[in-house]
Amino acid sequence: MTKTENTVIIKGLTKNFDVRFKEAGLAGSIKSLIKPKNIVKRALKGISFTVSRGELIGFIGPNGAGKTTTLKILSGLLYPTNGFVQVLGFNPWEKKPEFLKNISLVMGQKNQLWWDLPAIESLKLNRAIYEISQKDFTERLNKLTDLLDVGNLLSTQVRKLSLGQRMRLEFVTALIHEPEILFLDEPTIGLDVIAQQKVRDFIYEYNLKNRATILLTSHNMNDLLDLTKRVIVIDSGEILYDGYLSELVRSFAKEKIIKVYLAKESDIKKFETIGKIIKLDLPYVSLSVPRESAAVAASEILQSFAVADLTIEEEPIEGVIRRVFKGEMVKQS
Repeated sequence: MTKTENTVIIKGLTKNFDVRFKEAGLAGSIKSLIKPKNIVKRALKGISFTVSRGELIGFIGPNGAGKTTTLKILSGLLYPTNGFVQVLGFNPWEKKPEFLKNISLVMGQKNQLWWDLPAIESLKLNRAIYEISQKDFTERLNKLTDLLDVGNLLSTQVRKLSLGQRMRLEFVTALIHEPEILFLDEPTIGLDVIAQQKVRDFIYEYNLKNRATILLTSHNMNDLLDLTKRVIVIDSGEILYDGYLSELVRSFAKEKIIKVYLAKESDIKKFETIGKIIKLDLPYVSLSVPRESAAVAASEILQSFAVADLTIEEEPIEGVIRRVFKGEMVKQS
């Protein structure tokens, strides 16, 4: 087990890609063949952060923000253009056996299981690759399959499994060598609600029992709510926010929610002049208002309606994170 406290250290990390530029239309296609022109795409623009041993962090942002590029660099699949990167005390792109035996990258709907063979055959191959003793292999396999409820699927041809079943077996395969650090890229994408919850429960248990460090990218709100306290928000290759998820909500929530229980029937249209009605189930009314005017709005409601109960609450985290994914967040000063 590594002695370093920070399992991931990134300082000034940049990654550029040469992308073939093509003008529109047939003429542009011919021109690009005769005289190709490349442009530089800056995927990462000098990002820096550290991750301590045992942390489970949400690494979030809109599509194309640089999340997957970062995870691929951290796992040694991509070489950085500039900057310092260290994972478990190693330079990832050197791909030393001691490093590879202690990490795992799980990408949603990306196969590591052999499609035409039962999953157990892929697991046996990983046992040989990672030089796991038969005793340890059996113990770990039993533990992982119990946690993910897939023991009865090991002998089934992978192509005959549902997406949820296959994804859970992908986790078993990725973790049979008990890595110290997991890079999870959209691990619940495409899964049904029940399968998503099983995967989330498993990630939580693995982090808790193994003190594993986990960096998780996800567009699934429940993944973030159930698993993470700290989040790193990235967009256009830059870190916009690094801190507690709860603080992100407090700092960037634009609205507050006023929930009202009416004591008697009233003219509901009056509510539309105060805020945006988001739920109406009389005598219950819920509306959103700009957070800076929440107190004034509440006072107006109390003066204009017969109110049995009224509460002012923070905007649900889903709204804040949705704006993050749409690229509406500005960089921290």
